[in-house]
Amino acid sequence: MKRSVLAISIVASLSGLFMQAAQAEAGPWEVRVRATRLSPANDATPLGGVGAADRIHVADKTIPEFDISYFFTPNLAAELVLTVPQKHDVTLDGASIGSFKHLPPTLLAQYHFMPNAMVSPYVGAGLNYTRISKVRLLGGAGDLENNSFGLAIQAGANFRIADRWTFNVDVKKIQIRSDVSVSGAKASEVKVDPLLVAVGVGYRF
Repeated sequence: MKRSVLAISIVASLSGLFMQAAQAEAGPWEVRVRATRLSPANDATPLGGVGAADRIHVADKTIPEFDISYFFTPNLAAELVLTVPQKHDVTLDGASIGSFKHLPPTLLAQYHFMPNAMVSPYVGAGLNYTRISKVRLLGGAGDLENNSFGLAIQAGANFRIADRWTFNVDVKKIQIRSDVSVSGAKASEVKVDPLLVAVGVGYRF
C-alpha cells in the first residue's frame, strides 16, 4: 500500500514538472488556421457615370486563412495574415460579368489586454497589400488595377482550451480598392473594403 501511494506521488510530481516545463518552453510564436467569411462593402461608382444605376458587385465568400504571430512582450504582438489566391465572381445589375483573383496578405500590430487569462481580447491595426490577377470581365474588355494598398483594423479574442491551444474569434475591416477600366478607359472605382469574420484554432510555441 505504501509503495502504491509512493508510486502515485512520484507520477503526480513528475506530471506536474512536465506540465511546468511545457509551459516554460512555450515561446513567442503562435500559428492559427481560421475559416473566414469575406463580405465586400461593394461601394462602387456607377459604371455608366453619374446618375447611372449599374454598379459592380463582388460576391461574398468563405475562405481559408493562415496567420503567424510573434509576441515581443506578453501584450504586444505582430500578426501576418495569409491565404491562397481567391477567385471572386462579379455581377453588374444582377448579371454575371466575369471574375478575378486576389491575394491579400495583411500585417497587423496587436495589443493583447489579458494575455494570461482564459479569455484574452485584443485589438490590432496595420496595412494590407492586395494583388489582383486573372481578371476576366465583360468578355475581356474589362480590367482591374493590379495592386491595392490600404489600412486594416482588427478586434478579437483568444479562448484558452489547453496549455498551448486556443479557440480564436476575429473580426477585421480592410481597405481594398481598384479602378475598373473598359477598353482601356477608366469606367468605375470599386471599393471592395471587405469585412472579415473568422473562427479558428491557434497553437503557441
